[in-house]
Amino acid sequence: MFAIIGIVVVFGCIVAGYLMEHGNLRVLLQPAELIIIGGASAGTVLIANPMHILKQIGGGIAGVFGTSKFTKQRYTDSLKMMYELLQKARKEGLVALESDIEEPAKSPLFSKYKDFLANHHLCDFVCDTMRMAVSGGVEVFDLDQMLDSDMEVHHHGASEPVSALSTTADALPGLGIVAAVLGVVITMGALGGPPEEIGHKVAAALVGTFLGILLCYGLVGPVAARMGKAAEEEHAFLLVLRVVMVAFLKGVAPIMAVEIGRRAVPGHVRPSFKEVEQACRNRGSSAAAPDAAAGTDAAPAAESAPAAEAAAAAGGAE
Repeated sequence: MFAIIGIVVVFGCIVAGYLMEHGNLRVLLQPAELIIIGGASAGTVLIANPMHILKQIGGGIAGVFGTSKFTKQRYTDSLKMMYELLQKARKEGLVALESDIEEPAKSPLFSKYKDFLANHHLCDFVCDTMRMAVSGGVEVFDLDQMLDSDMEVHHHGASEPVSALSTTADALPGLGIVAAVLGVVITMGALGGPPEEIGHKVAAALVGTFLGILLCYGLVGPVAARMGKAAEEEHAFLLVLRVVMVAFLKGVAPIMAVEIGRRAVPGHVRPSFKEVEQACRNRGSSAAAPDAAAGTDAAPAAESAPAAEAAAAAGGAE
């Protein structure tokens, strides 16, 4: 949404200033210049990038005009999901997670989190990691190094379309000069004609330079920068999941592992301790509802489970 507003502000202010100086908008409408600059820039993208990067560029540009996927609520839900997963592993053992991590789409636990299942990389990142933990034979330190390598490879792949679009933006002023030079060539062929015709051709040539610089610094460059920030947001999200899993595998209680992960959330979308704790408590209450209906005290016990785990972890530390 803000990207659209920004583009409107950029082009609106330029047009407004041009009109304030009594400029003629029809002079700026040069389809031939747009075809030269736009077509040449599209061609450079096709030359320089394989198909998978071209698809990523298209998806990244579409994402620029939407809202961020990694909101405060998304982090809260993900921390709650990790708490449920780790709590199950703690109570029933890591082997109990096999049915969840082998077929996450059919898992009763993961099926409640549609955004998680929709992102195949995030789903594989968690399930593959827990699969290695279930199989055993891998030290936590080595597993942490593997996750770091996985994140680095993914971040590099996410940065490739950003680099490709930035390179295209850097080329636009040069392509604008190419269009201007062609306009000058046409103008030289019209020498000796009416002054009005020569003036019109010179203006068309200068519009090419204008468009190349404007598209570079006013549109394509900012879009590439916004795509880069989206890649950084996903990298930060993966870091939170990594921190939670590594902390648990080191022997930290699930609620404390979730708290460690919460501290790794970027500040502007970080949920508070109470918000995360409340999300985990609500999960415990819903899980204990059948026992409460049967006349047991399971619901109060489940509601206080996160606090009890925190106290137990603190006692173990002492």
